[in-house]
Amino acid sequence: SFLKWMPIIWHCLPLNNYFMREKIMEEISSKSRLAVALFAWFLGVFGVHRFYLGKIGTGILMLVTCGGLGIWAFIDFILAVAGVMKDKEGKLIKNW
Repeated sequence: SFLKWMPIIWHCLPLNNYFMREKIMEEISSKSRLAVALFAWFLGVFGVHRFYLGKIGTGILMLVTCGGLGIWAFIDFILAVAGVMKDKEGKLIKNW
């Protein structure tokens, strides 16, 4: 049946190789995920975690809006814990 061959076909597609290569080449930041998560939880409304990541512009914006009334800070906390937040250079914050 066709479904039996689907995984083999998927791995042969050029697009899949492109995405796999991009994932492998993605760099990991030296910033601490624990520090980002703690900053976001306790000082998120002041944007401290954004300043720590080098994102000065959004840090100031969070400071002015009180972390998007806390919503933006909470979302950033979830992103930090999940390990999908990136620093200013676009590197993933993965290391605890």
